[in-house]
Amino acid sequence: MAVDRVRWGILATGGIAAAFTADLVDMADAEVVAVASRTDASAKAFAERFGIPKAYGDWASLAEDEDVDIVYVATPHSAHRAAAGMCLEAGRHVLCEKAFTLNSGEAEELVALARRHDRFLMEAMWMYCNPVIRRLKALVDDGVIGDVRTVQADFGLAGPFPPSHRLRDPAQGGGALLDLGVYPVSFAQLLLGEPSDISARAVLSDEGVDLQTGALLSWESGALASVHCSIHGGTPVAASVTGSAGRIDIPDGFFFADRFVLHRDGRDPEEFTAGPTHGPRNSLRHEAAEVMRALRAGETESPLVPLDGTLAVMRTLDTIRDRIGVRYPGETD
Repeated sequence: MAVDRVRWGILATGGIAAAFTADLVDMADAEVVAVASRTDASAKAFAERFGIPKAYGDWASLAEDEDVDIVYVATPHSAHRAAAGMCLEAGRHVLCEKAFTLNSGEAEELVALARRHDRFLMEAMWMYCNPVIRRLKALVDDGVIGDVRTVQADFGLAGPFPPSHRLRDPAQGGGALLDLGVYPVSFAQLLLGEPSDISARAVLSDEGVDLQTGALLSWESGALASVHCSIHGGTPVAASVTGSAGRIDIPDGFFFADRFVLHRDGRDPEEFTAGPTHGPRNSLRHEAAEVMRALRAGETESPLVPLDGTLAVMRTLDTIRDRIGVRYPGETD
């Protein structure tokens, strides 16, 4: 479906939904026309905050609203399958937050639904749409640092988070891996694809979710990636890619990078920074712009965040969880 001004619906009213909506309302080619929550009060408060004309106290009403072109699903990932699936079944296009789902089985179901209904579907992996990350990937793909040997990435929050917090709740897909570890894993797979072998270790909470996880991913090429995530220890949130002829470092905040440094043998380091039109480093506009570009082009998925790549990341997360012994309520073998 080709569209001019894209009409958005927002499903959920938490912090990430507010951040994304704040960027959308400042984009001339976007219009936020509806919001839904589990309660009327939450939906109405969010609508008043952002000047949204329609507020629904249930998800189905938003999914069935013909004035909505695409729904941004911003619930906890434990609800992504249900929420995104409802919207796809009703004929809406969907941008779904990450982790895309609880597991690869649910992810495969959503992708199949989107393809069956010829609807656009994309994981909200905003890192992949970041102009600085796109430049880094282009340099790596062009062989500027030679053959990739290692990737390192971490994402840890200091906490502590009480047992009642969603990050500690198995019923909400709690733990460090799906909430934070999805970024280091996605960064490594952006550059190297799906790994051929995976090992992992973790520290688990009393509730059975991972407080801290480290994984070693390996590829047939001989490349290795070391990824780490934590909800009980703050980390630099840094990343690096080492090749046979150089290295690229993102010193902090790699998943919303505004700069990186290229090191090559026999040359001075080169710093690449975000351009003046890229906006603040925490901008979600690049993601929204890519979605709207794809919709106008009649595409059902984005080449920047392809569905097959999302499925590959979910398979890796499944394997890591299997290695560390984390299983969520309702999951079956």
